[in-house]
Amino acid sequence: MEHGSGTHSIFNQTPALMEYNLFSSDAALQEAVQREGAGWALPELTLAGEELGTCTQFEHARLANRLTPTLHNFNARGERIDSIEFHPSWHALLQGIAARGYHSSPWLQDSARSGTHAARAAGYLMQAQIESGTLCPTTMTYGAIAAMRRDPLLAHEWVPRLLTREYDPRDISFELKRGGLIGMGMTEKQGGSDVRANTTRAVRSADGSYRITGHKWFFSAPQCDAHLVLAQASGGLTCFFMPRRLPDGTLNGIYIQRLKDKLGNRSNASSEVEFIDAWASLLGEEGRGVPTILEMGTFTRLDCCTGSAGMMRQAVVQALHHAHHRKVFGSALIDQPLMRSVLADLALESEGATALSLRLARAFDSEHPREIALRRALTSAAKFWVCKRGCELAAEAMEVLGGNGYTEELPLARIAREMPVNSIWEGSGNIMCLDVLRTFAKHPGTREAVLDELSGALGNHGHFDAAFERFAAETGTGAVSENHARRFVQNFVTLMQAKLLLAAAAGPASRAVAEGFCATRLGTGGWGAVFGASDAPMDHAAILARAWNQD
Repeated sequence: MEHGSGTHSIFNQTPALMEYNLFSSDAALQEAVQREGAGWALPELTLAGEELGTCTQFEHARLANRLTPTLHNFNARGERIDSIEFHPSWHALLQGIAARGYHSSPWLQDSARSGTHAARAAGYLMQAQIESGTLCPTTMTYGAIAAMRRDPLLAHEWVPRLLTREYDPRDISFELKRGGLIGMGMTEKQGGSDVRANTTRAVRSADGSYRITGHKWFFSAPQCDAHLVLAQASGGLTCFFMPRRLPDGTLNGIYIQRLKDKLGNRSNASSEVEFIDAWASLLGEEGRGVPTILEMGTFTRLDCCTGSAGMMRQAVVQALHHAHHRKVFGSALIDQPLMRSVLADLALESEGATALSLRLARAFDSEHPREIALRRALTSAAKFWVCKRGCELAAEAMEVLGGNGYTEELPLARIAREMPVNSIWEGSGNIMCLDVLRTFAKHPGTREAVLDELSGALGNHGHFDAAFERFAAETGTGAVSENHARRFVQNFVTLMQAKLLLAAAAGPASRAVAEGFCATRLGTGGWGAVFGASDAPMDHAAILARAWNQD
């Protein structure tokens, strides 16, 4: 008897979803790239989509998260090294990220053409579908360059090497490396989001540098070549640039105490550190630490939204792929009315997140006052809502696959664990909502810029027009109560998503998506507390066909 054949035959199991092009199979992403001024990047993104959708990449993701980083505080001779050992798959993933330029491409001098941030966002969204831990140093480097290039010395000595498309994992002096990565350290034990409660101290030396003593409760990606950190100087809370190694190659006074044991983001090393007379240089002005590091944080918040949108897309694709192949009660899941309702609702949420992420990225491509005002308001709002919805969507998509979805052999379990970090990191939900309220209250041009953007879809759908009028009235009455901040931000973001989908509705399928989104999110059809609970009419067949074409 052949081994394993005597007890049962294996049938009605869904084949693995691999070896497909993440970009060419995503109509919404392709259209958004062109709509947001990055059509020139279509060939590069198509190639990236093909490279990322391979068995090799999915296996790298699995291994990097199963075989997690290890901290080595000392070497065999007893010398302090504070080195992080990663599985080779971690390095392979980062090598691909660097080769595609997702850590730095919009900052290249020859990237003056429009749509560079939008093009990068599309690639980042696809990368998030494969693995998210490696996106931590990726996004921090992307954001840090924005702040570092304002400092003449850093712009000359550090930024050019960060702009290369090489990943150099060697733990050596930065001057000897072919490429580099940047991290950050903000939060402390006693403060969390309240960074003004930080107690870490910086003392100015005679040569103008600083010596820093204190700690960081979360020190992201400690293996990076340098970090932006916050510390109290004589002038108040200040941002500093702290390299891992000094120019002579010796380690700086940064001592890794332990790695965090996290729910998700397991491939990435997050740590607790102590600073003992650590060398650092001033970045910005003394007492202006929060505005300085928030220039970095604005870009990483954009990536929280984009990364969540990417994971949402992968979760929906996995659910749709399964539903096409799995038969239950005599018919395929995709043909069963209640399942179609759930899947269509998931597809609407995913496409809305994709459209919003790419539009927000385009706002970073322009220095027009209207675009600046729009990104000031929309970045925190988008991070709040998309990251929140991502957690719910991942759980629902996992449920579509049943018990198989709950196992570590498929990516949905990892996606469900990854989703919450984007809600928490770079400011939790309440912080984001309060930031949106402050923006509307303190920046007079915000309301006008937002309403001007939204008004572009007026006259296309009755539910949208009514929701627009309610939102315009609410923003015109003065400050919104903090008690209602989450509801206000939810209304703001869903209205913006609806506008984008309506404006993009150029054919029957995209029109079905826009109308379904407006009917379920803005209408009176009873948007349920869970996906698939609305009784609003929508074209399930068109929405599902657009979301995932098996061919």
